[in-house]
Amino acid sequence: MKRVLLLGGTGDALQIARQLGPQHVYSLAGLGRVPQGLACAVRVGGYGGSDGLARFIESEGIALVIDATHPYAAQMSANAAAACRRAHVPCWALRRAGWTAQAGDDWRMVGGWDALADAIRPFRRVLFTSGREPLAHLDEIPAHQFWIVRCLDAHPGNERARIIDARGPFDIDGERALFALNRIDVLVTKNSGGEATRAKLDVARELRVPVVMMRRPALPEVDREFDSPAQLLRAMNEESGVL
Repeated sequence: MKRVLLLGGTGDALQIARQLGPQHVYSLAGLGRVPQGLACAVRVGGYGGSDGLARFIESEGIALVIDATHPYAAQMSANAAAACRRAHVPCWALRRAGWTAQAGDDWRMVGGWDALADAIRPFRRVLFTSGREPLAHLDEIPAHQFWIVRCLDAHPGNERARIIDARGPFDIDGERALFALNRIDVLVTKNSGGEATRAKLDVARELRVPVVMMRRPALPEVDREFDSPAQLLRAMNEESGVL
């Protein structure tokens, strides 16, 4: 039976991991909670770049790598594709479709932190739902702004920032309350796609709050791409000796 290495950390990856038997490995970077009750082995931590990952693939007898990391984990995706080429094993990827703007949306697309900082400069009450990056910039908050940063990590914040450690899914009533309580006038997010965190965009549309959206990074070519966990699991079932 082929041994699978599943690179994850997302809700979609966890759906796949729940279907894996004990011979397979679910790999996490180490951020957030480690899931319990899985039949497969769980590995937490890095590999030391693509070379280290290739060595792991070879030493552990991995026959298929599945990249189900976050759409913005571009470096890990690049490492996975390169390691698979070195180890001569196939690399499959779960590439979830991004969100698309709807009527009434006010999206301002940016490509990096400097452009993001410029885009939010006119606003006062900023809600970040874009991961850990704002935590490195808490000492740069302009005097006229207050930041609310929602991410997986607990953090003390400061007099100009409140940190909320929370994990989705988030419902629309909860997001409405968050926007109202904090008087949000701009939302910062990544175009992650999926349903678990879409509600914030619906609320921003309702309230006519602008959205500063970070563009998706370019991802490497892989042997096969899938747009949903169900589609990928079907392919694994069809592939002799995978599941």
